[in-house]
Amino acid sequence: MAFRKLIAAVLAATVLGGGASAVLAATPAIVAAAPESVGFSAEGLKTLDAHMQGLVDTGHLPGVTTMLVRHGKVVNFEVHGKKGFDGPPMTKDTVFRIYSQTKPVTGVAMMILYEEGKWKLDDPVSKYVPEFASLRVFKSVKADGSFDTVPADRPPTMRELMSHSAGFAYGLNPDNPIDKAYVDTGVLGSKSREEFAQKVAALPLVAQPGTRWKYSVAVDIQGMIIEKLTGMSLGDFMQQRIFGPLKMTDTGFWLPAQKMDRLASLYVWGPKQQKLVPADGFMVLDITKPPVVASGGGGLVSTNADYARFAQMLLNGGELEGKRILKPETVKLMRTNMLSDTIMKSDEPPFNAAKGRGFGLDFAVVLDSAKAGPQGEGTFSWGGAAGTWFWIDPKNDLFFLGMIHILNKQGDPAIKDIDDDSAKLVYDALVDPKK
Repeated sequence: MAFRKLIAAVLAATVLGGGASAVLAATPAIVAAAPESVGFSAEGLKTLDAHMQGLVDTGHLPGVTTMLVRHGKVVNFEVHGKKGFDGPPMTKDTVFRIYSQTKPVTGVAMMILYEEGKWKLDDPVSKYVPEFASLRVFKSVKADGSFDTVPADRPPTMRELMSHSAGFAYGLNPDNPIDKAYVDTGVLGSKSREEFAQKVAALPLVAQPGTRWKYSVAVDIQGMIIEKLTGMSLGDFMQQRIFGPLKMTDTGFWLPAQKMDRLASLYVWGPKQQKLVPADGFMVLDITKPPVVASGGGGLVSTNADYARFAQMLLNGGELEGKRILKPETVKLMRTNMLSDTIMKSDEPPFNAAKGRGFGLDFAVVLDSAKAGPQGEGTFSWGGAAGTWFWIDPKNDLFFLGMIHILNKQGDPAIKDIDDDSAKLVYDALVDPKK
């Protein structure tokens, strides 16, 4: 299916009134497309809206914003609720911490350098991070609490780094001894690139490279590599090569004071309280000033409209409004499964042949929609810790974005599967896919 350019004004400007029109400076008003014109049922999309509004009405969310685009036409861009339970109404330019939805942006930055010949997929990561030259692999925990390890068979490759199969950990599951060590040693709190690399290198891999999918600090490592290869800060490189060309005016690693009133309040599901409470702690980065070490894995803030421009660029095969960020073949490479046969033949979730899902270069990828769900084969996606989510479906020439601001949403059964629930409602409403 031919890709179409996104209507610039609809995504770059604040949509006024009921969401039917948008205004961009020096650009005439543009009316968003009727759902039926691109194969969607208006009534079906009302069901999507009702579901989101219901989560607000029943107190499971303070607010949420969603956007659906097909054939470059915005057919649904809605806000529900408030920025915080006691705050002002949610707006279409509300800013969110997108956490791990940063990862695809860092991946694109990496692929810009890939196209420039700065690195290759099968290069050892140690070529760019010498500290990783002699990594070891976890075997067991000794009686004294130290780790029994064996040498890595080989250094992990860049391909494995970008598909979370290099063997690194993250610190998100502290009941796991390696994750606990990441927390205890303060890996994510490192004050410099050098300290970060040294702390990661000092800890064992969870498995031999290429043998297990393990969500990890891999994309923070990518951010460090980008800075080494370019001599620029990660934020400056992204601004120059991605955000500036795509007119993503509200995306970055920090939020200027004049925009702070647009930031949604951040909550966390409290298991003891059994309700949402204001969030604080190590997951809440200071975004009032540029970071000393930008997190390529989770540091960006953005808006639905800004991230939509990034998504449409990818759906277009790397280009938006005459600004080419990547070649079409590079985008295709990013949404190609990179996991080894060992991983794909295993029954360990979440990525294997039985699940119909693989992992590309900083994106999850649908390989078999009959097993993986309603999205078309080739759909690529990811989400963030505070509940932001998106998917890009090239087969159906559409993408969907949703933004909430809730950490640990898995604790609330009503919202833990909000991404899957939205996908079902979107594809139920796609009544004429050929249109």
